Amino acid sequence: MDDIAPEGCCSPGRGGTGAPSGGTGDRPAGAPGRADRTERAEGSARSPRGPDGADGDGTVLLPGGSFLMGTEDPEGFRADGEGPVREVRVSAFRIDAHAVSNRRFDAFVSATGHVTEAERFGWSYVFAGFLPAALRRGAGRPEGTPWWCGVEGARWDAPEGPGSGIEDRWDHPVAHVSWNDARAYSRWAGARLPTEAEWEYAARGGLEQARYPWGDELTPGGEHRCNVWQGHFPTKNTAEDGYAGTAPVDAYRPNGFGLYNMAGNVWEWCQDWWTTAHPAGRRSDPRGPGAGDAKVMRGGSYLCHRSYCNRYRVAARTRNTPDSTTGNLGFRCVRTA
Repeated sequence: MDDIAPEGCCSPGRGGTGAPSGGTGDRPAGAPGRADRTERAEGSARSPRGPDGADGDGTVLLPGGSFLMGTEDPEGFRADGEGPVREVRVSAFRIDAHAVSNRRFDAFVSATGHVTEAERFGWSYVFAGFLPAALRRGAGRPEGTPWWCGVEGARWDAPEGPGSGIEDRWDHPVAHVSWNDARAYSRWAGARLPTEAEWEYAARGGLEQARYPWGDELTPGGEHRCNVWQGHFPTKNTAEDGYAGTAPVDAYRPNGFGLYNMAGNVWEWCQDWWTTAHPAGRRSDPRGPGAGDAKVMRGGSYLCHRSYCNRYRVAARTRNTPDSTTGNLGFRCVRTA
């Protein structure tokens, strides 16, 4: 795969043509209001269940070191800037063992009153297959990626729009959060978003140039290790990995560093501005360009399929504007050690 997949296939930007007509920042009828969270917020600040190797706050200390970043894998997308392979050194840091869950994001919203960008704009992108026919018919769709629908009222606590909720998804990753929302959460948590180099170092789990966080086979011994699309995209998902949408943040085996879902489930925002130009030679703690118009996203999501978006590989990457929100886009945090 030498060419890039269609623009917006992984996670469409807010500037696309899928915006619902007449969308505003007002709360649509049926969308949960902030007062609706009052009772459920109690106890929401609990840390996620700690995996082996994680501290009580749900983070893992990584000692840092040198690794080979990037890939020249023939399955990759050269136009995405996945290569060349280069030696990169990262300093020690702590990283969340899991993506930020709905429970943890709810604690943040309850404590700060934060209003997400999806709420401000009044809409967000939802996968069409999750919507009732009436909503699909009335939703705008980005050109070239009709499986995305701009849905009024879709937001982090109403992931499929009015009438949906997260009561059975407290331990699933929060979605419909922009880069700006993720940064606001991380600052509240005394953390930050990972650099792209930190993210890839962590995702590799100590393996050198492996295709996935656990090795080179997608399903070793027939075992599913991540939440991606099975079947024929976008019309039939057999959900052989156990999930058609998001999975709990601690689903599947962790990688060698004790980190969960570094492939699939939801895309994860990184700190860096997007570039496809990577300087040659050894680099220490690279931070990406000083400015840009899109931020890096890593890891792939439950909608990734080899036929169109083979980006659940460790070295795969894509981007979106900092205000963009979709139902397959979340984040995790890091702290400098």
